[in-house]
Amino acid sequence: MAEMSIKKKRPKNLDLTTIKLPWSGKVSILHRISGAGLFLMLPLIVWLFGASLSSPEAFTAVTGNLLVKVIIAGLIWAFTHHFCAGIRFLLIDRHICVEKEAAQQSALVVLAVSIPLTLVLWGILL
Repeated sequence: MAEMSIKKKRPKNLDLTTIKLPWSGKVSILHRISGAGLFLMLPLIVWLFGASLSSPEAFTAVTGNLLVKVIIAGLIWAFTHHFCAGIRFLLIDRHICVEKEAAQQSALVVLAVSIPLTLVLWGILL
């Protein structure tokens, strides 16, 4: 017997510039981007860690470059955002903040905490 599938004719919007994501969707995408960025930058992170252990002068020489400072700022943001969003997703896995309004508020809390925390760590580390 051949099964016939019925294709639904529904509108599909594949234009990423016009899709309106809720805050929880944006935080989810940023969580994936920050995780991928941390993974891809792992060799640089290990190299910076090694420079920091060798001597303070070596670390200062490496981090004196503006491009390196911008990269480190991005890594700090990626870590803080990934950490805060990860806690949010762990709470969602425990069925906490799964309602639509609570999920939106928890997504805004992630942004409200990770951005200032990035600035604080930026001031402390550099």
